[in-house]
Amino acid sequence: MKSSPLESHFLLLVKGSGLPAPVREYRFAPPRRIRFDFCWKDRMTAAECEGGVWTHGAHTRGKHFIQDCTKYNLAALLGWKVFRFTEWHLKKDAANTIRIIKEALNG
Repeated sequence: MKSSPLESHFLLLVKGSGLPAPVREYRFAPPRRIRFDFCWKDRMTAAECEGGVWTHGAHTRGKHFIQDCTKYNLAALLGWKVFRFTEWHLKKDAANTIRIIKEALNG
């Protein structure tokens, strides 16, 4: 699956921070086809890049918003920590974003 510009930016931040490389597009609840954008399976920690916040992208409207809520609720039931980051988090608050991921991965 092709990366969005936001996902590519996230990967650059992670690589530059010294964090371990995440798994991309991980299906966390087979046989369902739902996936995390990025995860660290061994730590049950996931990161989702939330685009289209100000442009009314698909995932901020109706059907996709409901599907995302279902996804995040299922992930929580299965014990996953899921962190959601917008473009603002990745570009204007990058240091804090990386801090959050580091803390999550280190317990």
